[in-house]
Amino acid sequence: MKKTLFAEFTVRAGAEKQVAQLLNQYARTVREEVGNLSFDIYTKTFSPRAYVIFETYRDEAAFQRHLTAPYAGPFNTTLAPLIEETASRLTFLEPEAG
Repeated sequence: MKKTLFAEFTVRAGAEKQVAQLLNQYARTVREEVGNLSFDIYTKTFSPRAYVIFETYRDEAAFQRHLTAPYAGPFNTTLAPLIEETASRLTFLEPEAG
């Protein structure tokens, strides 16, 4: 079964350009992962420092590989001081049963 989630965070004022570059580079890498189906970056229309990342993986195993990829930890370590929250807020989604 697919693993779908979104991550949300707010970029600290003044770090917008750095985070945009970091995210775009990371997205290119994640999109090449075996089992990644999407990694889409959005900002909220009325709050451009508020990001939502929509991610879909083929299955739980693909998602676990993503979490343990050698570049995942360094990405999160670099991102952490650039956002207002202590970490991204993750929301996991289930497909409608209809």
